[in-house]
Amino acid sequence: QVQLVESGGGLVQAGGPLRLSCAASERTFSNYAMGWFRQAPGKEREFVAAISWSGDGRRYADSVKARFTISRDNAKNTVYLQMNSLKPEDTAVYYCAAYLTLSDWPRVEATMYDYWGQGTQVTVSS
Repeated sequence: QVQLVESGGGLVQAGGPLRLSCAASERTFSNYAMGWFRQAPGKEREFVAAISWSGDGRRYADSVKARFTISRDNAKNTVYLQMNSLKPEDTAVYYCAAYLTLSDWPRVEATMYDYWGQGTQVTVSS
């Protein structure tokens, strides 16, 4: 079982930056593709960004493209989400997710991910 723990959420003013981190317990972290999803109150969980097991591949939702950057450090078993130019509509609980693969990438559907963190709240004030 892979355990994922997100951190870095908080309250930020519109236009500001925030960086989320997700630490994984799995020693073979480099065999997992990772994703970030978010869920706002009353809405379904939506895809934000994904990164391949090696970090060579990245995919973003249109709503965050050019503002958010996903990255990973396999030596630290950690994936990051750098969020810039934040907007009030980015307010949500952000979740880190993972699935084991060395070939199947990208996955943008939440149901295709096997492991999830507990989430971290991001609130953007206007």
